[in-house]
Formats: sequence, C-alpha cells, structure tokens
Amino acid sequence: MSTKVTAKIAKSSMARQGRAGAASGAAAEPHLTGSRRGRKRRAGPRRAAPSRAGAGRAVVARTARGGMGSPRRLLLVSNSTLHGGGYLGHCQEHIKSFLGEKVKRVLFVPYALHDRDAYARTARAKFESLGYGLDSIHESCDPVEAVRKSEAIFIGGGNTFRLLKALYDNSLIQEIRKRVLEDGIPYMGSSAGTNVATISINTTNDMPIVYPPSLQALGLIPFNINPHYLDPDVKSSHMGETREERIRQYHEEPNTPPVLGLREGAMLLVEGDKATLQGVTGARLFLRGKKPTEHEPGTDFSFLLIDSNLQNL
Repeated sequence: MSTKVTAKIAKSSMARQGRAGAASGAAAEPHLTGSRRGRKRRAGPRRAAPSRAGAGRAVVARTARGGMGSPRRLLLVSNSTLHGGGYLGHCQEHIKSFLGEKVKRVLFVPYALHDRDAYARTARAKFESLGYGLDSIHESCDPVEAVRKSEAIFIGGGNTFRLLKALYDNSLIQEIRKRVLEDGIPYMGSSAGTNVATISINTTNDMPIVYPPSLQALGLIPFNINPHYLDPDVKSSHMGETREERIRQYHEEPNTPPVLGLREGAMLLVEGDKATLQGVTGARLFLRGKKPTEHEPGTDFSFLLIDSNLQNL
C-alpha cells in the first residue's frame, strides 16, 4: 500500500475517532433505563425503528470493531491443508506461537463437515502432536457450557452454510462472541471457520446446501474474508466469473464492507486492535468502489479493524 493511501487512512481514522468521541453520549443512549429513558425518547422527534436486518448489521459492526485495548486474539487461516503438506502442517508453527503455553486444551467445532467423529479424530491427532489436548464440541451434552468453559476455540473448515446453521441451532453465536471479544480467549478458524469469524458469510465460496436463519456470522472483525482466494488463470479458456468479479458484484450492493481475499497459505493474525498478514502467500484487498490492491505477508491491516466503512479513503 502506498504512503499516500496509508496517510489518508490514518487521517480518515483520526477523523472518525473524533466524530465517535463527540457522539459517545448518543451511542450510550440505548442503555438508559427507567424514567430517564422515557424522558429521552419524548425529548426528540419520533424516528422510525431500523429494520431487523439493519440493526443486526450495526450491532455486529460495532461489536467487531472492539475498541482500544480490545482483548480479542484471532488466527484466521485460509485453508487447512496446503499442497504438499498434511493437515494444518503449513501453519502449525503459527498455531503454537498463537496458543502459547497457557492454553492446555482447545475446543474444536467440527460442524462444517458431516462426519464429525472422523473430523474430530483428525484435529485431535494434530493438536496433540503440538502439545495440546482437544475436546470436540459435538461430543458435549451441553455445547453452550462447553464454550463457556473453553480455553481456546478452533472452528474447522468445510461447508460454511452447514457450519453457520449449526452455530445458530446450538445457540452458540452470542456465547462464542462473548468468550472471544470480552473474555479474550484465542479463536482460530480455517476456511469456513474463518468465514464465520467475519461480519457475514456473503463472500463464501460454498454452496448453500442448508439454510441458516441468517447470513450474519460471529462478527469478530468488521469486514469479510474470502478464503481460498484464486487469481484468474490467464492460460485458461474458462469463461465463467472470476473470484474478483464475484466480489465486485457483492460490492455493487450498498453498505458492503471490505473483503480480504486470502490466498491458500495465507492467514490473518489479529491481536487486539492490530491485524497482520502472515503465511507464505499474499492477499488481495477489495474496497467498495475502489480498485483491488495487492499485499504481501507482513502487511499491517489494522486500519480494517477501526471502521468497516472505508469508502471515503
């Protein structure tokens, strides 16, 4: 990213923070209770209530932004297996560094695949080889309690629609969000597990084989990710839509957030309010109304955590 663009990002971020400070009283207003809330409502003109979908997007975006000193720690991996290696082999050193020595056991969420038992065996073998115990949430009689007691959460890949539906069916959306954003336990996702960490699953590559009650996801970050991002093959005669074209179509809709296209072998490390591209490949960033930009490992994407609305950059 050029110095000019970076400077504009910083200037825009400072301006947004200033506006946010001036509006903090208004932001706190929904938390007023009793007669004071009543007086506040009568004091101003009546406004139409926002739609349920719009309100949901706003809540997710506000939550995902976190704030100064946010405790969230995320490792969002594009893919579980890289060509020439085994399961999580390409990112195992990143996993050990991310989880550290304090974490002893990881709660695994295998909902993205149909055979959960086999999936759990694969994940358990890998994490035990790295020195961590693994409990699979599908083996628990109380999934919500399993999340509440977890030291770290890993959501694996598979079909994103199947995964998100299961998270809703088991009442885990709010519980996982609380544990990660408020309690600060480490969250790791790969592929579909990375998709559901974002605002929505609108930019997944998967087929809707089942229907979750909403496309809104965990909202741990205020933008979307496209795992397994593929560049157009200039030698191919295939005339179908490219991944870039599909993301551009997504951005033709109003108020759509940035999309980070993570190539296979890439991952995003989020520590509080800092986000860094890691891995052996790069990423492509899509902002609504802008030309996509190319980024190498080591790129600082922290500005994406400040505000999901970057259209004025």
